[in-house]
Amino acid sequence: MKYVALLRGIGPGNPNMHQAKLKEFFEDLGFKNVRPVISSGNVIFESESSDQIGLEKKIEIELPKKLGFTSTTIIRSEKELGRLISKNPFKGTADEKPNYLLVTFFKDRKLELCSVIDLSSSKTPDFMAKLDREYKKKITSRTWKTVHRILNKMGQ
Repeated sequence: MKYVALLRGIGPGNPNMHQAKLKEFFEDLGFKNVRPVISSGNVIFESESSDQIGLEKKIEIELPKKLGFTSTTIIRSEKELGRLISKNPFKGTADEKPNYLLVTFFKDRKLELCSVIDLSSSKTPDFMAKLDREYKKKITSRTWKTVHRILNKMGQ
């Protein structure tokens, strides 16, 4: 099955978070056809396992051992991302400034929160901080454009 691991808090400042390191890490865990997507902690991979919770745990346990950092890991299958996109939750909303289209993925539930942030009246970090307080960092967010990029790369 094709999956994407959505890693929380990945940034280019840490050399162990770079795409090449993440690719090698996932390959060392035995995953196939590993492909990072942009530099924000999105890693496509294939696994014979259908146990997404088990895959998340495996990645979260090994990250600090092999790369020296922890990260909440949320996995979605290609089919799940396809269903999300086909629902077209932002229908009729322009994906341009001042709109910021954001999808928040929840670890403990198989659901997503689709939000439109008006950047002319608020800031993305304020919104994210509120979500973090509420859900204790058991979430990660991606732009709608990034979700599309991930699914497109999964189909390649």
